[in-house]
Amino acid sequence: MVSLITFFGLLGNITTGLVYLAPAKTFWYIVRRGSTEEFDCLPYVVKLLNGYMWVYYGVVKPNSILVATINGFGSVLELIYVTIFLIFAPPRMRTITAILFVVLDVVFPIGAVLVTQMSCNREMQINVSGFLSLLFSIATYGSPLSIMKTVVRTKSVKYMPFLLSFILFVNGLTWSVYAVLSHDWFIGIPNGSGFLLGTAQMLLYAIYWKPKQSNTTCDDGWQHESLIMAASAPSYPSASYKHFQNN
Repeated sequence: MVSLITFFGLLGNITTGLVYLAPAKTFWYIVRRGSTEEFDCLPYVVKLLNGYMWVYYGVVKPNSILVATINGFGSVLELIYVTIFLIFAPPRMRTITAILFVVLDVVFPIGAVLVTQMSCNREMQINVSGFLSLLFSIATYGSPLSIMKTVVRTKSVKYMPFLLSFILFVNGLTWSVYAVLSHDWFIGIPNGSGFLLGTAQMLLYAIYWKPKQSNTTCDDGWQHESLIMAASAPSYPSASYKHFQNN
């Protein structure tokens, strides 16, 4: 059983790492253009906060080092993404990003850690950090719902890249199995929800996929991806595909 938990934890680390890396091309595009254009900072600010909470959860809960390590890696990437926003965003967006970053990524996590460390026992620290991680993960699940609605309305999967959807599907499944084996409902609830959403996306592909008619398509989901669910990870890090249409 321990070997299975470790196996699925390592597999989840790999898939979650891919999801965290998904926006890399988008930010390389921003750096080359010298502007964030119409991209929104909020998804990345929230993802950074979610990463912090999962790291804290992985640290305070015994035998959860795999949860802490992958989200530590993800938090570093999200911090880089937010920093790029602070450098290349127009003045108004830069101000908004700075305010959100200070409030959500500095004040809140520091306050949460200090309060729980000073006033809660270890079991309560696990419960509080796990609940916050679960809450922030689920809060990001509205993103794929909007693109799924677009797929049904347009009867086209043009703006829902298969590779990203498939990775998210596998990530949700992997962490769901990990959660069942380790009896961890904080990980299981958001990832179970993510697995169901991923399954729904795969079904939409089976229904609405059509052969390409030209080379002018939006295939590079990794380049245009804007929000990784929350994942957060190890939650099913949801992908907001809103900016596919902007590129």
